[in-house]
Amino acid sequence: MSFFASRRSAWAMLLMATVFSLPAQVRPNSTPMEIIHGKPYVMVLVNGRGPFRFVIDTGTGGQALVTPELADRLELPVVGQARLTDPSGQGGQRAQVVQVDSLQVAGVEFAGIRAIRHGLAGEDESCMGVLGFTLFRDYLLTLDYPNRRMALNAGALEADGERSVLPFRMPEGVPIVSLHIGSLRVDGQIDSGGDGLSLPAKLASRLKFAVDPVDFALGQSFSTRFHLKSAKLASDVRLGGYTFTRPFVEINPAFPLANFGSCPLQNFAVTFDQRNLLVRLDAAQKELHLGTTPKAIRLRNEPARKPPPPDLVPVG
Repeated sequence: MSFFASRRSAWAMLLMATVFSLPAQVRPNSTPMEIIHGKPYVMVLVNGRGPFRFVIDTGTGGQALVTPELADRLELPVVGQARLTDPSGQGGQRAQVVQVDSLQVAGVEFAGIRAIRHGLAGEDESCMGVLGFTLFRDYLLTLDYPNRRMALNAGALEADGERSVLPFRMPEGVPIVSLHIGSLRVDGQIDSGGDGLSLPAKLASRLKFAVDPVDFALGQSFSTRFHLKSAKLASDVRLGGYTFTRPFVEINPAFPLANFGSCPLQNFAVTFDQRNLLVRLDAAQKELHLGTTPKAIRLRNEPARKPPPPDLVPVG
């Protein structure tokens, strides 16, 4: 039986804007990291006010996003415009860019941020903004899911033959690593703002399944809407020295890359070194399990959510 859920796409926030930050003195800093629907949230001071809850989204290729509500509350001045796109190549939106003098998180201050002004949907409606991946380019960013801590440190990672430290590339400001699915090697984004382990539909014809794909949910990005399927692989998925044994995966028709989202990331403390393009994965076990991606739960008396923008392009 198929079922329907509203789910933000793993690639919903590739923000094509030129932004700059000036880090304060680098020193070890950490802060509690709240996990909501599997995604990491931290408390952030904006221009010295707050704190406000922000989601950390390594699938966002810009530095920051603030909701219209927060931008109006803090009277953030509009300083330009940016185009929001996703890798589907379908559609796109324009959004205002606002000036943020200061963002403070984990005891570190980032100055002179040009943030995207845009609303958030789905489970992210509970927060006031997004911290994107490139905001942390001058730090070692650690998302420690088991201990629920986010840390910003000085230093550098060292390669270890891809046992736990992997190289990545970051076109459009999003980290991409190599995943091994059986004998296939595919590119996948490490996306803390995504959901499960998502594979492009064009890859599905080359895979064998223990449980065939079935309709699962509705995906939505800034530019597109599409139906997701869920299936259980007949082969393992390997990332560095870690193996997910015959995992359940999402299959989407919109995007060209695999996506390693919040559900598989729950097993790891993940540290990113953007200067050296390395990422370290630390987990208690080498063999891991990945079940079906939990669908978003709506409370009986929850206020109705806003419908998706009418200019989204349906795909698939």
